[in-house]
Amino acid sequence: MSAETASASPPRPITLLFGEVTVGDALPELVVPLTRTLIVSTAIASRDYQDVHHDAKLAAERGSKDIFMNILSTNGIVGRYVTDWTGPGAVLTDVNIRLGAPNYPDDVMTLTGSVTGKDDAPAADDTGGVEVTLRGVNSLGDHVTGTVRLRLPARAAGHAARGGSGR
Repeated sequence: MSAETASASPPRPITLLFGEVTVGDALPELVVPLTRTLIVSTAIASRDYQDVHHDAKLAAERGSKDIFMNILSTNGIVGRYVTDWTGPGAVLTDVNIRLGAPNYPDDVMTLTGSVTGKDDAPAADDTGGVEVTLRGVNSLGDHVTGTVRLRLPARAAGHAARGGSGR
């Protein structure tokens, strides 16, 4: 993981199991340096060619102090934040976010979150539902707030023994 894109604990190599999650669990903080390169490249990667995401002069003409991150980039970072915590076997089923203050270059966005809901028991497909509420803050205030719903496996693949919770 490049220091330019973000810093946090490394992604979990083994998927968190449904039974290992408790309402109230805090996710590790994720700090995302908001470089001009990150803002422009993620806008291009999501095929958002609006000038406010890559041309500072035109963004200023439209009333912005600089270029700013697009919602698709924020959505991707939110997904990455949650799946870095869960590991590769989680399935995101709903991402519901609201944008606030823009993410401008040369700032930092810090994501925090916690488990705010959980199914009573695993479903017939041997997965359980979890809800995470999150917040991403920059120097201007809340950039993103919202919830992510996901499914976690109830048992490790192949029912193999696992060493520790990985937390």
